[in-house]
Amino acid sequence: MRPLVPLLFLLLSAVVSTSHALASAPSSRKALGGWTPIKNTDDPHVREIAEFAIAEHNKQANASLALSKVVKGETQVVAGTNYRLVLQVKDASGARVKYQAVVWEKPWENFRQLTSFKLVKS
Repeated sequence: MRPLVPLLFLLLSAVVSTSHALASAPSSRKALGGWTPIKNTDDPHVREIAEFAIAEHNKQANASLALSKVVKGETQVVAGTNYRLVLQVKDASGARVKYQAVVWEKPWENFRQLTSFKLVKS
């Protein structure tokens, strides 16, 4: 038993110093559930999500908004993917306004849901 004590001490020291080094090192990974910027807002799938958001909002609010462009966006991995998009739209009078839409998508279930649609204040 006595010869194992130095070995156990050495092993314990290695574990403690390794965990300390890992805890203090900067992490390049994003936190689970964090938002990641969309690099290409002109991507056809991103545009499809934006069009879905506007169509759903138009149905729910009896509105007639039309997409001008996707200004910026982020994704978040959940049970599927959340898309948080800032959209420039034209309202019925032709004025351009910005909205932030959040769409939850689970493509393997052919599921999309508009979870938020808010006016972005300038």
